[in-house]
Amino acid sequence: MALLLRTLILIAVIIVIYAVIKYILNPKRKLELAHDKKQFYFLDEADNVRKNFLITYKGVMFEGEKYLGTTENAFDIVSAAIWVKNRDRLQGLQIEDFTFMEREIQHQYPHAVIEWKSPVREFIAQSDKEQ
Repeated sequence: MALLLRTLILIAVIIVIYAVIKYILNPKRKLELAHDKKQFYFLDEADNVRKNFLITYKGVMFEGEKYLGTTENAFDIVSAAIWVKNRDRLQGLQIEDFTFMEREIQHQYPHAVIEWKSPVREFIAQSDKEQ
């Protein structure tokens, strides 16, 4: 009887340790943590073209849709459309912030043409006119 009880306790401890490790390594949790701390985090399943990527930067959450196309040598992501999840949180972001995010996306997808959705698109166009 005592052996059975010890075995059940050992199994329960292993399950708890496994659950804690899965929780700590969960990418969604890392994204939410970076979002709360207003840090940059790029969440993407690079091998799954159909799944959108998420970016958090300075407390603003962005979502991007990837499009597969042909490059010179292979099929690759050729464009990405990005929009903001909550427009109210854009306050305080500058043009340099968007160029930083574009560089990070280009690092992940070097052949991609990045298209920002409204209102970021208008902000970038206005900044380009002023320069």
